Amino acid sequence: MIKIRCVVERITFQNQENGFSIMKVKVKGYDDLVTLVGNLLDVPVGSVLLCDGDWKVDKRYGNQFVAETWEEVMPATIYGIEKYLGSGLVKGIGPKFAHLIVAKFGTETIEVIEDDIERLYEVPGIGKKRVEKIRESWEKQKDIKNVMLFLQQYGVSTAYAAKIYRQYGKESIDNVKENPYRLADDIWGIGFKTADGIASKMGYEKNDIRRCKSGLQYTLNELSNDGHVYAVEEQLIESAVKLLEADREPIESALAEMIESEDLVKEDEAIYLPPFFYSEAGTARKMLNLLRVSQESLFGGTVDIDAIQKTSGIVYDDVQVDAIKTAVASKVMVLTGGPGTGKTTTTQGIIAAFKTAGLRILLAAPTGRAAKRMSEATGMEAKTIHRLLEYNPADGYKRNDESPLEGDALIVDECSMIDIMLMYNLMKAIPVTMRLILVGDIDQLPSVGAGNVLRDVIDSEVIPVVRLTRIFRQAQSSRIVMSAHAINQGRYPDTSNGRNTDFFFIKNENPEQVATEIVNLVQNRLPKAYSQPISNIQVLTPMQRGVVGAANLNMVLQQALNKSTESLSRSGYTFKKGDRVMQIRNNYDKDVFNGDIGFVESISLEDRTLTVDFDGSKVEYEVSELDELTLAYATTIHKAQGSEYPIVVMPVLMSHYVMLQRNLIYTGITRAKKICILIGQPKALSYSIRNLTVTDRNTRLKERLHGLLPVTRESHETDNGKEKESAGCPS
Repeated sequence: MIKIRCVVERITFQNQENGFSIMKVKVKGYDDLVTLVGNLLDVPVGSVLLCDGDWKVDKRYGNQFVAETWEEVMPATIYGIEKYLGSGLVKGIGPKFAHLIVAKFGTETIEVIEDDIERLYEVPGIGKKRVEKIRESWEKQKDIKNVMLFLQQYGVSTAYAAKIYRQYGKESIDNVKENPYRLADDIWGIGFKTADGIASKMGYEKNDIRRCKSGLQYTLNELSNDGHVYAVEEQLIESAVKLLEADREPIESALAEMIESEDLVKEDEAIYLPPFFYSEAGTARKMLNLLRVSQESLFGGTVDIDAIQKTSGIVYDDVQVDAIKTAVASKVMVLTGGPGTGKTTTTQGIIAAFKTAGLRILLAAPTGRAAKRMSEATGMEAKTIHRLLEYNPADGYKRNDESPLEGDALIVDECSMIDIMLMYNLMKAIPVTMRLILVGDIDQLPSVGAGNVLRDVIDSEVIPVVRLTRIFRQAQSSRIVMSAHAINQGRYPDTSNGRNTDFFFIKNENPEQVATEIVNLVQNRLPKAYSQPISNIQVLTPMQRGVVGAANLNMVLQQALNKSTESLSRSGYTFKKGDRVMQIRNNYDKDVFNGDIGFVESISLEDRTLTVDFDGSKVEYEVSELDELTLAYATTIHKAQGSEYPIVVMPVLMSHYVMLQRNLIYTGITRAKKICILIGQPKALSYSIRNLTVTDRNTRLKERLHGLLPVTRESHETDNGKEKESAGCPS
């Protein structure tokens, strides 16, 4: 093997899944930058690496150094020290001050910062606050370096090491030694497979009981990510045997121990993670309790629809009148229907009826955007469910059984998005005297989290349901609305295009050409044709991967639309000032949630931070937290649930056939308010419309509401609202 010492100049490519990286590095004795390839995930620009490997000549890319092993070391040259400090790894030192400090102290710079940091006052322009920031950051970096050096021998990347340190602090090494599998439970982004790789290198055997337990929990977590609330016992055991390549007997023993210790809940052949079991049983119990408590019918059972129509200024049809009357007469009710069928106007009528009766009304929705739309439509304040329940990370949900919501009626919109855990926490806060109206489009995609709440409530047949089916005349002029309904009924929509339509289909069989045309549409054609800012145009796509997947489209759209030179990079992804970005996990400390969209407002190279503006709320991210963000010029249709955009552009090609389903395309089209453009293959659209193969979710809420399964169990229930995403309990 050959050993080289190099400084990372830029990162050309990184695969986040397997760590494969291509970098340009400066090596002593070489005039030009050298191409370095290997498993180098999360090595930042400016790092000094000592690599063992060999040279090879790639037919396409030429001479490369392939690193087999590597370690990060302190730089020894003036160039390397300046590059290292200027990378922003040490807060308070950006490129400008790195140059000034190195110009003053040369090769002694590291020793000065390490042993005599007060000498930094000799550098022009450095004040007390900056020196203190550098001191604090340097000490923290030293602790992190120790953790990194320990973890590096087990193949853990620098970014994960920073997360581990942030979680455990100085106890990081002891905690990992004690049980590496806890990393998968405690730290977002570190899954079972990463923890298992560390454990394997630490000498854990395949049949180790801790490994089997963690593998069972991981399998249940994976199923919950696919929407399942529980796993069938045999399915769980077989999946764990396959995943772990372990013997069946130790896995069965581990499962029995976890059930005995209540780490898992067994009901018949169903195995639950406890938060999901208690959420499902609790939701059913609370809803049935709500139904059982009698309430006098408002207005003595007679509703003056004429008065309500005068108040709201809307004339209602027979089904809408029935919905208003049902809401007045019921403790719990579901209102469902597709676009253009009058869900919003019917909701306004229900609100008018409740107001006439003197009821105090609360409005809520699962996401910020959905709540904002609800506020605009009703003229009343609507909150996200989390804010309605006054959630905070330290205390959980402040609104609960002991401190219920104050009001007489609660109307919740976009209920198809609500998963079983969020629904339970909502139900806990609803007093038995309150009325509950659930509004949503049952034909949209189900919730991202586990469960199928709205579908199960409707299918239980114990809750009154009003389904709006008539498309109103005004909506009939929208081909977006008519196309969505045609698709939902299994018919191919009108794709004849035309000057006055709001729904278009551009035929193109070639994925590369489709990607290029999408950029042209967003950058040039649509802003000119409709006098809309680019920020009003959203690209939605069925998948994350592929030429017309969200990842690649974001890259090409960013390149075309954002010429800013201010940027911050992590793992091969670059965020620039002005970028549209999306939060991809719930972060209660920052008060931002999965699916929230904002714009990068500012970047600090010195502090290695960027600030995102989420509808007026400014949120700061350190570089190690950037995996919570993704570019959002393009996003998956799943991530767009609950949102609306003036203009939607959506590729539909057979390369996405594994995701092409009727409810996915229906959901994508119904995100568009003014213009919807599909681009791709007609046969892909036709395939989507025919494909009703939607995977059934393992849920038992319907059966519990029917009374076929218990709604209580002798045990503690979920911790009061302190959600644990890492334990398979995303909100």
